Amino acid sequence: MHKLVFLVQGSQIEPYRVTFEKVSDNNLNAYCTCAAGQIGQYCKHRFWLMNGEIKALVSDNEHELPRLAELLAGSDIETAYQRVIDAERIADAAKKQLARAKKDLAGAMRR
Repeated sequence: MHKLVFLVQGSQIEPYRVTFEKVSDNNLNAYCTCAAGQIGQYCKHRFWLMNGEIKALVSDNEHELPRLAELLAGSDIETAYQRVIDAERIADAAKKQLARAKKDLAGAMRR
């Protein structure tokens, strides 16, 4: 199967339809019917599924998540998503460094 469809509960009454479809060996499309997904923006529903998170999954196909991981492997989405993960890691480290620097500054101001 080269197409997987999941229903994910979001902020609306009707669950969102999240579709992953393999187009070629390294090209995978991912769609979501949420407002952000419909205009090609960041969509947490797709990312939840890509992370294996099932808290909002309302369709009865949790067993297909390993297949999703297989579809992602080697795809253009996997490459781009890894860049997001790496950037988030760097941003988290920068936030911690900034918090420490602010604390040090506040301490220096008390002296």
